[in-house]
Amino acid sequence: MSYLRLLKKPLAVALILLTFQACSTKTEEEKDETVTDSVALANPAQSELNSDQSSLLQAILGTTAQNPGVIIRGVSFGDPVSKVKATETFEMFEETADHLGYTQETPQLETIDVQYFLTADKDKKVNKISVDVYLNSAEATKQLWNAGKAHFTKSYDAPKEESKILTFSKNAVRVNMEDVSKGKDFGLKFEFFPAGKPVLAAK
Repeated sequence: MSYLRLLKKPLAVALILLTFQACSTKTEEEKDETVTDSVALANPAQSELNSDQSSLLQAILGTTAQNPGVIIRGVSFGDPVSKVKATETFEMFEETADHLGYTQETPQLETIDVQYFLTADKDKKVNKISVDVYLNSAEATKQLWNAGKAHFTKSYDAPKEESKILTFSKNAVRVNMEDVSKGKDFGLKFEFFPAGKPVLAAK
């Protein structure tokens, strides 16, 4: 009897060890699955970094599409300061003798800065419009570039292309679109001029 008892005891210990090892292995597999899941979830979070660039372009342009004579955001060249203030929906951050500045931040922390430059005479009318868009990635910049190129090509005809600048012209209006990204700072600059007329020199 004692001999059988000795045989059973190591067998029982071995069974316990095998069961423990199986549980341990399962736990390791579960850990691996957890790590894999967390990596998979990181990719969708990355896409939340950037806005939908077509929607962002529409936010930049404002209600221009509904007003054919308008240059951008409900404003035309020659409009007085009072019209800009009544029309612009972004937050004003700057008002000087030669321009008005407005800004808007997207939920993704992208920034749109719009500046309306004014004539030097006493009437102070819009003579140039500049829009700086600060983006979060190279991919967002590329997408907004493509959306802008498609929109302005449709509205103004095919652009002249130089390095990182596209120039569109039609009906006495010129539009420059420039990729101003440097290093880890990403963004585009849009400039609207009355073509063939003196334009207020401004940075």
